[in-house]
Amino acid sequence: MIRLSVVVPVKDAELYISDALTSLVRNARRDFEFIVVDDGSTDATGQIIDDFRDELPGLVVLRNEAPVGLADARNLGTSLASGRYLTFMDGDDWLAPGYLAELVGAIERLGCDFVRVDHVQAEGRKRVIHRAPLAVRETVVKPRDHILPAGVKTMVDYPYAWAGIYRRDLGELLTFPGRLHTAEDRPWIWRLHRQAGSFAVVSLAGLFYRRMVAGSLTQVGDARQLHFFDAFDLVLADLEEEFVPKAVRTFCALLAHHLELADRFSPDLRVRFEERGAEALRRLPSDLLAANRLDPERDQILQRLLETR
Repeated sequence: MIRLSVVVPVKDAELYISDALTSLVRNARRDFEFIVVDDGSTDATGQIIDDFRDELPGLVVLRNEAPVGLADARNLGTSLASGRYLTFMDGDDWLAPGYLAELVGAIERLGCDFVRVDHVQAEGRKRVIHRAPLAVRETVVKPRDHILPAGVKTMVDYPYAWAGIYRRDLGELLTFPGRLHTAEDRPWIWRLHRQAGSFAVVSLAGLFYRRMVAGSLTQVGDARQLHFFDAFDLVLADLEEEFVPKAVRTFCALLAHHLELADRFSPDLRVRFEERGAEALRRLPSDLLAANRLDPERDQILQRLLETR
């Protein structure tokens, strides 16, 4: 019986995929499977993956002739998974030796629907541990109880799918909105916390998240960034009234952040982004906008957006 399925979407990551797969070799067990989805790579990524076929037991490779995007690549990998539990890793990240066994041990020890963990942000030689927002550790709690309060960073503000392990029988709760090419994890984490029954956070930081990678969506300012608005439309759709202030505040904070980085956009895309941002703000309840003030600098950014668009 397969105990754990690891889904690894990757596209054009020839500089990093060897590190990722080597780290999986150091985590391999006979009851683990590793589903690598090569999402239309045009560099040497596919050949490097093939080089690991004999070295990495449990390796399953799926290749898309044309890229479908991170969300659908994850969904394709998940559809092939046969493990009792599921986790994710991106193709430019890597794992500490023994990390996956510790993940499985945590969810089996706690007996909940999913477990969330800390992670290590890697930028060059710099390493910084980022902790999941919930301070209570090794305790099973209800996911809905950790969406609020609105003005504090909570677990829905920690959307990284790879920072955790999930019972595969959660089914549709583990799928991502495929039409999104960025911010797909925002509606995903909100739905998970609204509908799953139980979770816990453990103090485990064995995934190394590589930052400032050229070509990653955090660095690229193309039209896919407009999907940020579609993602929050999904978050807000049919959202319980008690959670709306939290979603509004999160949207405003992230919109201001995107606008702070707007120099990465082409002039045309910047206009489109600002127009959609202003339209989205005007659709939100004015009382919630007034009540959910950010820091003065970001408040000014949003106010200028409304005045100029």
